[in-house]
Amino acid sequence: MALSPADMDRKIDEHFHFEATDNVAGVLATLAPDVEHDIVGWPTGPTRGPAAARGFYEALFADLADGKIECVKRLYGANFLVDESMWRGRAVGRPFGLDGGGRPLAFRLLHIIEFAGDGAIARENVWIDLAAILQQLPQDRPAA
Repeated sequence: MALSPADMDRKIDEHFHFEATDNVAGVLATLAPDVEHDIVGWPTGPTRGPAAARGFYEALFADLADGKIECVKRLYGANFLVDESMWRGRAVGRPFGLDGGGRPLAFRLLHIIEFAGDGAIARENVWIDLAAILQQLPQDRPAA
């Protein structure tokens, strides 16, 4: 049975709430047992299962703080949604390998989320505006 847009909104909003509160166990609980977790550009590449996704969330929560996500637009299909959002917070660690230095940070995210029949997230594909992150977190370069 297809999920309604409201059902999909509830699940992704729950997922984002757990991310905003740095709740690794909560985030993982929103994922299906065989979830494909793909953060484009992340060193591990796509992973399978919540346990394999844990490392990403632990690193993310150590590197970013005070995060707020604002939904810009959502598009819906049969058991999937595309969510364009804006993330705002602080870079306190080394997000995406860059020294954050506690600086403010804002960047766009594009989530492509597929849902299992029970409403769990079966696939999470995330595209991050790395160009915006690089502009806001310039790194010292050694002299040539």
